[in-house]
Amino acid sequence: MTDTARRYRAICFDLDGTLLPMDLDAFMNSYFNAIYDFVAAAGRDAGAFMEGFRAGIRAMAGHDDGRTNADAYWDAFCPCVEGTRAEWESFLEEFYAGPFGDLGAAVQPNPAAATALEALAAAGYPLALTTMPMFPEAAVRWRLRWAGVDPDLFARLTHYENSTTVKPNLLYYAENLAALGVEGADVLMVGNNTVEDLAFMDLGADGFLVTDWLIDPVDFDLAAVRHGSLDDFAAWAVALPPCERPAGPVAEGVVPRARAEAALAASGAAPDAATGKEA
Repeated sequence: MTDTARRYRAICFDLDGTLLPMDLDAFMNSYFNAIYDFVAAAGRDAGAFMEGFRAGIRAMAGHDDGRTNADAYWDAFCPCVEGTRAEWESFLEEFYAGPFGDLGAAVQPNPAAATALEALAAAGYPLALTTMPMFPEAAVRWRLRWAGVDPDLFARLTHYENSTTVKPNLLYYAENLAALGVEGADVLMVGNNTVEDLAFMDLGADGFLVTDWLIDPVDFDLAAVRHGSLDDFAAWAVALPPCERPAGPVAEGVVPRARAEAALAASGAAPDAATGKEA
């Protein structure tokens, strides 16, 4: 169970299913259809694009070699299509500037997300969005706006350009500890996935499991961690005392691998290449 006596120096949040009420499978289907249509409408080979798109996603999910997720994506994508990385990046900026944003039209934000974040920020807590870092930053900012949340409340947003691994790899969370300049015991992780989000607890972080859109592939014992709806979390967060020793300065960009590995070693955990859980 969460230790109510802990004094956090930073609070980390998952996005989809935590701050953002969303059926992730339905969203991904809409996302894939929309980007396919965008590419096809421009007269490009949408079939080859989707082959590269899927190859890039697989590469991000499977690599652990120090490259950014963006580099892993584009290295796998480019052999499938005509054109350079720079050309495709420029082209897709138009998609993420416009059509991607339309995908959130039907989202009904929960006001508790903004209530919690604004209260925590006012109390001096540095906030980090530790969402699955497989999207460009523009897409992450859109999804926060769909949630009714100001992206600028966060000192750090993870995305595919500033992250070198993905959840639940412990190096992903170690990167964020290094970016925050804190130890695991200084952090609260708020998420809805018992595997991907609560992996942070293997580095000593505390946890709050948001259950509105709970994802629990391992039949996790909910009694082992503080949990409740997003409204419950907001009420709990509003009552937290002011942050006594805020983390900072917080790095927004890529964390050198040596710093991430040092943060991992300091936690006493070791990553497992397949699952990201403790070896």
